[in-house]
Amino acid sequence: MDGYASFLLSVLPFTFLALILGVLYFIWWKPKMIERYLNKQGIHGLPYRLLYGNLKEMSKVAKEATSKPNKFSHGIIQRADPLIQKTMLKLGKLFFVWFGPVPQLVVMEPELIKEILNNKSGDFGKMQVNSFTKLFTNGLANIDGEIWAKHRKIINPSFHMEKLKRMLPAFSICCDEMIEKWEKLVGLEGSCELDVHNEFQILTGDVISRAAFGSNFEEGRRIFHLQKEQGDLFVKSFYMMVFPWLSGDKAWEEG
Repeated sequence: MDGYASFLLSVLPFTFLALILGVLYFIWWKPKMIERYLNKQGIHGLPYRLLYGNLKEMSKVAKEATSKPNKFSHGIIQRADPLIQKTMLKLGKLFFVWFGPVPQLVVMEPELIKEILNNKSGDFGKMQVNSFTKLFTNGLANIDGEIWAKHRKIINPSFHMEKLKRMLPAFSICCDEMIEKWEKLVGLEGSCELDVHNEFQILTGDVISRAAFGSNFEEGRRIFHLQKEQGDLFVKSFYMMVFPWLSGDKAWEEG
């Protein structure tokens, strides 16, 4: 027993050292190696910051953008993703940013985009998600390879033109209901302030509910509402994992 205990005591420091080196490799050495490798290829990006990457910069410029009055323009990137626009103006249409220790290559050159989308070798797979995210979003948008091909083959018939034409009455009913709701909100005053983003989210859910559930579309609406609640809880849980020193609501606000 004493020999086993002394063996554990002798191995423990090496195990602890290996753990520290593994963490350092993941959060510092590997990102810096990738950064140098990309720079050698002529691809430049924002400098890597320990652990956070560019997440703090993203949060800062996003708050600055949303604090200003919104201009009615089709150029939405300056509000939707201001850091990307700012970096593009500085570095061009091919650069990278950091989501924590993971780089994201941003490609805005039409010819390069065409080459990537036409590539059939499988070199450009979808971004891998962690195990925690897979619990909530392991659907068609995240799967790849043979599994994606199988799922896509199953749902493909649902999007044939003839089947989509049969859904037009359901689309029309949903649009009529939304317009009728808007007319009631306008009322006698003739105008009102409306967040159309939420309205179109509701419209999308109603359209899918009627198309997928038919006469039992209220059940579909309930499912979409539950999915939205699940999504909000997932994001809050994610921020609590990244910022464990904050409460769920506080982490949500900081993000």
